[in-house]
Amino acid sequence: MHLKYESTLREPLVDGVKDYHQVTEDIISPIEAKPGKLWYIGFFISLVLLGFGAFSVFWEVYFGTGVWNLNKTIGWGYDITNFVWWVGIGHAGTLISAILLLFRQGWRTGVNRAAEAMTIFAVMCAGQFPIFHMGRVWMGFFILPYPNTRGPVWVNFNSPLLWDVFAISTYFTVSLLFWYSGLIPDFATVRDRAKTKLRKLLYGVASFGWTGSTKHWQRHESLSLVLAGLSTPLVLSVHTIVSFDFATSVIPGWHTTIFPPYFVAGAIFSGFAMVNTLLIITRKILGLEDYITIGHIEAMNKVIVLTGSVVGVAYLTELFMAWYGAVPYEFDTFYKYRAAGPLGWSYWIMMSCNVISPQVFWFSKMRRNIMVTFVMSIIVNIGMWFERFVIICTSLYRDYLPSSWGYYRPSWPEVGFYVGTFGLFFTCFFLFAKYFPVIAVAEIKSVLKTTGKSYKDKMGKYEAQEVEAFAHDHAHHH
Repeated sequence: MHLKYESTLREPLVDGVKDYHQVTEDIISPIEAKPGKLWYIGFFISLVLLGFGAFSVFWEVYFGTGVWNLNKTIGWGYDITNFVWWVGIGHAGTLISAILLLFRQGWRTGVNRAAEAMTIFAVMCAGQFPIFHMGRVWMGFFILPYPNTRGPVWVNFNSPLLWDVFAISTYFTVSLLFWYSGLIPDFATVRDRAKTKLRKLLYGVASFGWTGSTKHWQRHESLSLVLAGLSTPLVLSVHTIVSFDFATSVIPGWHTTIFPPYFVAGAIFSGFAMVNTLLIITRKILGLEDYITIGHIEAMNKVIVLTGSVVGVAYLTELFMAWYGAVPYEFDTFYKYRAAGPLGWSYWIMMSCNVISPQVFWFSKMRRNIMVTFVMSIIVNIGMWFERFVIICTSLYRDYLPSSWGYYRPSWPEVGFYVGTFGLFFTCFFLFAKYFPVIAVAEIKSVLKTTGKSYKDKMGKYEAQEVEAFAHDHAHHH
């Protein structure tokens, strides 16, 4: 009698009365139409930013890293701040796709495709910072461990920066495979609907001759599970390794064992915020409110308030350890130069954006408010950027010798490089939104029968009848 997989109390994942054909129409037709004016404006702005970034990088490579305002104590500055920030943003994609897939969370289906694309673009942005930080970019192949004729010049495997190379490249590869394997059935749908020969050819090549046979679906399922299993440990390991860039050193404010879990939580925190930023814009412009529902946004806000609180606990732990550890240098770093000191303002921006502001999401009204969510998602990403800045600059700008104390402010090529990565990220994202299905059509269809609105309504009616019948029988017996 009961063929229910889902409680009727949960809200539907797909709003509106939809059948399978309607789902395809809603999600695929934006690809087939000409993009609107907003799309062109956004794309143009992204290209301008990208161009400025390319110019800044050219300037830095031509004149050397001296054009960056790095000084005696601060050796990385903006560069590693932005590197860690971009890697962090890439984390939500893998978490949404892999971990929520393994835990069978239905709500991931509406948001996973865009989140995975975001991961790939963010990692592309992140990877550039360490490369251009070398100064002499043409020496980049020195970091790759291959048999060479340079005698004793060999890669230093003890350096966390080398672990980064492996972590980031693995992460990028697995994410790319995961994202692409999910796209195959949808590419086939676009191919079958194509009106022009060229379109048919291109999407046909992209979909690898997918026919939707049972065999194909079986392989698709098992591949997804294997990749999810591979990328779940990556969510934890990649940012742990990024945190080792700091934690394995012996600089006050850096060598703490709390770094790995705290960096991972921070990464998921900023990643989910970025997913919210992008999806709120995307659902508005492409008219996908029925698929990316308020329920999806609420679920992501719950993750944000959880990880934000974890990060808050980590900050307090650091302050406690600096006081309790009784190492004067640690104490000074945290209390004199971080919370006070010339760069103290950045610490307080970080605290208010990351710890205090997300607490509004304890209220269900706030979690379900689109405007509040949008503003908060941007505040969180500003806060997470400052967190990286605080860790790097406020630990370095005052060292043991007062004579080498300095202050750090970035030069224009540093800012330009950062702005340029935004250009790259959004250029990629606009192209993705135009030529690829932003929502996984096949996955939405798989949850439509159990969690679509029309199904929920039917089940609700059916339950009401059952309750009535039960009451009737009960009265009869008495």
